[in-house]
Amino acid sequence: MDALIHTQFDFPQLTHKYEGKVRDVYTIADQYLVMIATDRISAFDVVLPKGIPFKGQVLNQIASRFLDHTSDIVPNWKIAAPDPMVTVGHQCKPFAVEMIVRGYLCGSAWRNYKAGARALCGVPVPDGMCENQPFENPIITPTTKADQGNHDQDISREEILSSGLVTEEDYALLEAYSLALFRRGSEVAAQRGLILVDTKYEFGKKEGKIYLIDEIHTPDSSRYFHKEGYRERLEAGAVQRQLSKEFVREWLMDNAFMGAAGQTVPDMTPEIVRSISDRYIELYEHITGETFVKVPYDKFLLERIEHNILNMLARII
Repeated sequence: MDALIHTQFDFPQLTHKYEGKVRDVYTIADQYLVMIATDRISAFDVVLPKGIPFKGQVLNQIASRFLDHTSDIVPNWKIAAPDPMVTVGHQCKPFAVEMIVRGYLCGSAWRNYKAGARALCGVPVPDGMCENQPFENPIITPTTKADQGNHDQDISREEILSSGLVTEEDYALLEAYSLALFRRGSEVAAQRGLILVDTKYEFGKKEGKIYLIDEIHTPDSSRYFHKEGYRERLEAGAVQRQLSKEFVREWLMDNAFMGAAGQTVPDMTPEIVRSISDRYIELYEHITGETFVKVPYDKFLLERIEHNILNMLARII
């Protein structure tokens, strides 16, 4: 087994299963979620045809660490991580928006800016900025949270409130939580010689209380630059050394794929797959300061995951 692409478990009191772009999510007793981070990879809202070995483990373990490390800022959905590829937690009703926090002008924001935009999701951006330049203060550029198969859409704070997607009271909290989480993530990244460039946060509600949900500060949800050499590269107009999924998007764009109808995903050779896997592991080791320990990919992988989940569920249901 080279990568874990799909799971199909039948857990006690299973009420629903949802297959996202990356995670398989099992709802238990309409109270708890079992979230399995598979090795699927997506870009431009398209799931690519090949999985990336160890990607699921990297995502799950980084997210689990940051959920623990930020629980003093905002409550989160996590109860436990019983397996390197699994988190079990509370089921919350998600807000219909994702909170994107940007500290630097890059990625899709830079592409829009270069095309002439001087407001990002309703946030004014000054003339004369260059790619990868920091904003004076981090900005929030929300998106709608798309249903499966649809694209997230940029949206402004004013549009969110006027459409009733989120109440003004709740949105003020989402903004405050997002900026506080971004500050904490930036502090941790700086300690490891990295810059947290931008990231997304998702929130939900349970019994009237807001929770941070899903993943946090992973290479799928965040972009990191290497701190060393950042200023020199910025002044020279050079490409920044980064650790994120952006290099996957760039490889796809270089091969004429941006998720549009009629476009074909370029061939994912073993060399491409291996290089993506190596980049994910590199980020894990940078952000945690620890050597990544690969879980075995053998015939017992699914048995191990199921066993660990069943033991966890026996303790909470």
